Amino acid sequence: MADEFRYEIVEEIGVVSTNAKGWQKELNLVSWNGRPPKFDLRDWAPNHEKMGKGITLANEELVELKKILTTM
Repeated sequence: MADEFRYEIVEEIGVVSTNAKGWQKELNLVSWNGRPPKFDLRDWAPNHEKMGKGITLANEELVELKKILTTM
């Protein structure tokens, strides 16, 4: 069985949306298992007690994503 993981939300950057059950899609800076924090986009239950699937991006990846979104 997989080892448990740890996470720390280092900085709450912003909420993208909120669904009817109160879960919020958030962009945060998160440290996973004590590693350097990365930008993280995922759904969170109220008070961050549960999370949905999401994506993590290094600084360089976030910069490239911003460039792509700006051209849309």
